[in-house]
Amino acid sequence: MTLTFERLKKVAIVGSGSMGHGIAEMLAMTGYEVTMIDVNDELLQKAKEKIKWSLDKFVEKKRIRKEDADATLARIKTSTSYEEAAKDIDLAIEAVPENMDLKRKVFSTLDSAAPSHAILASNTSTLSITGMGKATKRPDKVAGMHFFNPPIMMALVEVIKSDSTSQETVNTLFELAKKLGKTPIIVRKDVRGFIVNRVLGSVFNEAFWTFQRGEVTKEGIDASVKYTGGFPMGWFELADFVGLDRSEE
Repeated sequence: MTLTFERLKKVAIVGSGSMGHGIAEMLAMTGYEVTMIDVNDELLQKAKEKIKWSLDKFVEKKRIRKEDADATLARIKTSTSYEEAAKDIDLAIEAVPENMDLKRKVFSTLDSAAPSHAILASNTSTLSITGMGKATKRPDKVAGMHFFNPPIMMALVEVIKSDSTSQETVNTLFELAKKLGKTPIIVRKDVRGFIVNRVLGSVFNEAFWTFQRGEVTKEGIDASVKYTGGFPMGWFELADFVGLDRSEE
């Protein structure tokens, strides 16, 4: 069976960290049934508490109604079992740490547990989608779906096509991103860093070397970015926010 956007109903999110639980919250707010998968119940419970806190904030700011928040939370389940969580899904989104061996293991496990029609997507910001697809028997249904942090607020989504991803898979994820209220862009070639982080890498390097040479302060660089470029954060603020290890990947 070929999965179309209209048939997409159930989603598994692998990893319940800041990106994972943020993606889960967003999908559930849009009406999808979501199951978060992680290595233990303690992590999953903390993630669900963070989602509840976020939903309560939306209610407090009158962006959603209390009954909508309750319905969203009810649509989110948790599990430590791939077999249980992925047995009847239409889509899985992997949001584990940026380690290729770990991601390939996740994709191999999902491939065994999920129905043959299910799309397997990665939220990676830099790593090879083609490499992840090779860990499965369905590389045509493997793609990147890169959200930005925090997923519930950031508008852009990169949909990344691997060497084997079918156009149907790309179209389904593109339409899903639009339904979530995002602005999707298609990355047609699986290159390291895709579009946003490939460009940011060059910008970060220039900003950091300018500071290292003593030509300007960190505060000066960040001020120039925020007050003339219109960015919400300066480059050093952003590096602190996402972590220097992520900015260098």
